[in-house]
Amino acid sequence: MAHRSSFIVIRVSDYLLNSRCNSIVLMGNQFSLIGKSASFYTLGCKLNFSETSTIMRQLIEAGAHKAARGEKADICVINTCSVTEVADKKCRQAIHKIVRENPGAYIVVTGCYGQLQPGTVADIPGVDIVLGQDHKGSVLENLNGLRKRDHGISKTVGTNDIKNFVPSCSRGDRTRFFLKVQDGCDYYCTYCTVPYARGHSRNASIESLVEQARQAGQEGGREIVITGVNIGDFGKTTGESFIGLIKELDKVEEIARYRISSIEPNLLTDEVIDFVAGSRAFMPHFHIPLQSGSNEVLKLMHRRYEREVFAQKVARIKSVMPDAFIGVDVIVGMRGETDELFEDAYRFIESLDVTQLHVFSYSERPGTAALRIPYKVSPQCKHERSQRLLELSDSKTRAFYESHIGREATVLVERPKRGMPAHGFTDNYIRVELDSAQVQENSLVKVLLGGLNTAGDALNASIIK
Repeated sequence: MAHRSSFIVIRVSDYLLNSRCNSIVLMGNQFSLIGKSASFYTLGCKLNFSETSTIMRQLIEAGAHKAARGEKADICVINTCSVTEVADKKCRQAIHKIVRENPGAYIVVTGCYGQLQPGTVADIPGVDIVLGQDHKGSVLENLNGLRKRDHGISKTVGTNDIKNFVPSCSRGDRTRFFLKVQDGCDYYCTYCTVPYARGHSRNASIESLVEQARQAGQEGGREIVITGVNIGDFGKTTGESFIGLIKELDKVEEIARYRISSIEPNLLTDEVIDFVAGSRAFMPHFHIPLQSGSNEVLKLMHRRYEREVFAQKVARIKSVMPDAFIGVDVIVGMRGETDELFEDAYRFIESLDVTQLHVFSYSERPGTAALRIPYKVSPQCKHERSQRLLELSDSKTRAFYESHIGREATVLVERPKRGMPAHGFTDNYIRVELDSAQVQENSLVKVLLGGLNTAGDALNASIIK
């Protein structure tokens, strides 16, 4: 699974701010969080985003309040990423910055970087505790009365001992919720540290996830994104299946839309595709990691399919949902990717009827099997290959958008940034800018799709009265 690493300061949704209690009992000592301010920071993927929101909910329900802009926080929780070397660097920079900006705050670091490098993180001045994946759900129990430590400590377990599944259904900054259905990965691709950071595949029960989805709907959620590390592997710990999960979620009438986040091509079955095509609420929108269009490189990566399987999945989707949006993850510069193999991969990707490419440069990760592959791609070559694929992606996305000009569509309206036009997404994930400022956030509106906006990243649209 490829993650895009970015630094996000998570906003507390209004509905999280209503719950208060007078005190909590932690580690046998009673102390109050009333009047204590807390800040929450997330680096990395949507799954981290969802988990941070759950931690935030726990602290707010215990009496803390979200630190206002410019307010020094008493507690800082940093949820880290380690998918690339760049992500590691961003984590270190973020921790130093947060410590500097919140002198005296109790600093909690969790997430993948904390799991993989607990000693390194605990040694950063100002860090109080590092919680690995198996302890991510126990921030409250590890606040130590908010007494600063002379030196950070860590609580982690080995990969094989990561057993806990931390539930999370969190509201994003816009209109959608993120529902975590699965965690961990058993695939061990040669370039990836995620299985070491997240542990083995595990999941919640369908019954509990349906209840979380229903609750999200009752709190005003219109759309849910189903997240996890390897969601197609859902069911290993409960004896259930991914198709069984989405069939039950589709029955939750409070939710108008579902989107399936990244799902492995070998786990995206025809049954799942056909169900989405005929379902009430699952959108014609797929995100499928290809990683390479070369079978030789796929073998080096230890991916569990050949490119022909990927092409078959794309063809199947388009046969039953011709207007489906298909996003694709691609890694360039993998060890062993010669010029000839990249050109072969490029031609294959060019031939696919897909909408958008998410392009990542291969990053050397300590302890991964890929380091044993002898041929190494230069940084300049990685950049050139990345740029070619990004240009290909732009042309595919533009063609997809332009093919919808003049059509009617339904858009879920999102909160615009200050000074920006109202916007939202169609069922097949076309970004739309609306010609009316009077449209209500979180509403579904019928529109007529017009031409591309000035930036070329959205279609202009007029509301159909």
